[in-house]
Amino acid sequence: MKKLSHQIVLLCFFAFVGCANSSSENTIAEEEEIAADPREEEEERLSQTVVESFGQLKVSGKNLVDQNDNVIQLRGMSLSWSQWWPQFYTKEVVSWLKEDFQVTIVRASMGIEDPGGYIENRSSEKAKIFTVIDAAVAEGLYVIVDWHSHNAQDYTDEAIEFFTEVAQKYGDLPNIIYETYNEPLDNVSWDAVIKPYHESVIAEIRKYDPDNVIIAGSRSWSQRVDEVIGNRLADTNTMYTLHYYAASHKQELRDIAQQAIDAGIPLFVTEYGVTEYTGDGFIDVAESEIWWSFLDDHNISWCNWSIADKEESSAAVRPGASGSGGWPSSMLTPSGQMVREELRAKNPRYSD
Repeated sequence: MKKLSHQIVLLCFFAFVGCANSSSENTIAEEEEIAADPREEEEERLSQTVVESFGQLKVSGKNLVDQNDNVIQLRGMSLSWSQWWPQFYTKEVVSWLKEDFQVTIVRASMGIEDPGGYIENRSSEKAKIFTVIDAAVAEGLYVIVDWHSHNAQDYTDEAIEFFTEVAQKYGDLPNIIYETYNEPLDNVSWDAVIKPYHESVIAEIRKYDPDNVIIAGSRSWSQRVDEVIGNRLADTNTMYTLHYYAASHKQELRDIAQQAIDAGIPLFVTEYGVTEYTGDGFIDVAESEIWWSFLDDHNISWCNWSIADKEESSAAVRPGASGSGGWPSSMLTPSGQMVREELRAKNPRYSD
């Protein structure tokens, strides 16, 4: 009886082990089947533009997320002042930035109160911005519509009129991101001046576009994002821009940004340079790398300043660069070459 019981026990044991192995093999097979094939992912991505892939963006907590609530990071280039470098506000440049720089976003920076800007030439400056928006939509890119001013509160009515038209014309498209105030100066209050300005403009945008992301500037050339803590705009689909120039703004500014991040403030670097804050001076490679790592660690999207052929360090192209794109490496400045390499290393390629 004992021998028989022992045999039964052994049979049961081997049956259990067999079932366990079979179950384990099935589980592994199922997991392998569920795991995405990287080649299939790449093929799918190459068949879509970035906007087709990510769809309608929104703010979730401190992050920018796609239509499926996945945290994303956009990287791209900012065009320079529209009134001074109009030759680059073309569909060909936007197409080249997508094809060669592999940008996922472009920024159209409409000059406002400075000579030749929107206040003086509304129709012509607006037309440049619409050309870039139309090109970005055609290429399947995201596009920031930037009210490039240092004194936007003095032109609130004009900003409302402009952004209302943009929202009415393009608000049903997922490509659009509104930047309502580029860089407030150091001596204006977030609470008393900047925040009320944003509230007025955002209220008008939301009448026609309830969905697309808005980006708001803060005091001191959009560096004091810490002053937003506990005093945010009511619009929950708004982010806050952080601007820096790597050779001038270092750990102290990253500490300010970290305070905002820790408080759940969603940041978007709509403008930065690898140079000094003047846009000129030396290129700080080491600090640029630290900043890029910081942005990657926190999934913060960015646009580099800028597509211009001005003789200064932050310009991406050399004097005489074509307004049709197609720039050879010899027409890129050290800054342009460095940022292009970063874009191509970090951004996956999407459909042409």
